[in-house]
Amino acid sequence: MTASLDATPSAIDRIRHDLVGLKMPRALEALDHVVRRLEQGEISALDAIDILLSEELTLRENSRIKTALRMGRLTTIKTLSGFDFSFQPSLDRERILTLAQLGFVARHEVVHFLGPPGTGKSHLAVALGIEAVKAGRSVYFCTLADLIGALSRAEREGKLHERIRFFCRSALLVIDEIGYLPVIPGGGNLFFQLVNARYEKGAMILTSNRGFAEWGEVFGDPVVATALLDRLLHHAVVIQIEGSSYRLRQHAELMPEHLRSKSTLVPPGQASLPRPRGRPPKIRNLQTEI
Repeated sequence: MTASLDATPSAIDRIRHDLVGLKMPRALEALDHVVRRLEQGEISALDAIDILLSEELTLRENSRIKTALRMGRLTTIKTLSGFDFSFQPSLDRERILTLAQLGFVARHEVVHFLGPPGTGKSHLAVALGIEAVKAGRSVYFCTLADLIGALSRAEREGKLHERIRFFCRSALLVIDEIGYLPVIPGGGNLFFQLVNARYEKGAMILTSNRGFAEWGEVFGDPVVATALLDRLLHHAVVIQIEGSSYRLRQHAELMPEHLRSKSTLVPPGQASLPRPRGRPPKIRNLQTEI
């Protein structure tokens, strides 16, 4: 035992009492172990203080992250370390790791992940969202269908502006599955109002299995699609993922040859959606109509 240690029962009791009053449960739990190490000369008094504070800070940080993930609807944990970059060689690993430094969030940019189903778009979007949460940034995750559904309900209830303000609160808004389901009539207009409200004010991550040229079909209105892309591509990073579905990798041999091509990997039922009649409008010439 070190001669300089004054760890009388009364002193330890006072420390325990103070830790309870300061609401430091992890430090209180670690106290006896730290005191024993101190008595045995394994650590100094400064080391003991450092350990207790670090233990408590770690607990609080983990609690903050857990709460933020729940509030941001990031219930499925996906990490960059858990992403198999070797399965998608078209991806630039260093480019993704640069995005994980979150400069795009500070610059209020939009990151687009485009590619066939199963190529890792949602995984990367969620992983970047989790990195943002760890860095103390507010994040909210939703699918496009859920987002437009929420905006549509708010519009019917006369609370659209309030709901748009809610979706503008987060430093990073992650919108998944653009193009997987048909957008309800008027949904593109509602989405545009949100995008316009966040434009140059908040960062976004969007995932889509449809190319930008198809967004007129996705939203049912080429003019609205052009207005959306005008804002979503102004300050943007576009990541195109080419490859096969990671989820189907173990069953690739069971798939018909023509379905293994990335060009034909579309969601079930997507090919049966009706296409507008007549010649498609030239989206590039609609800019003057916005």
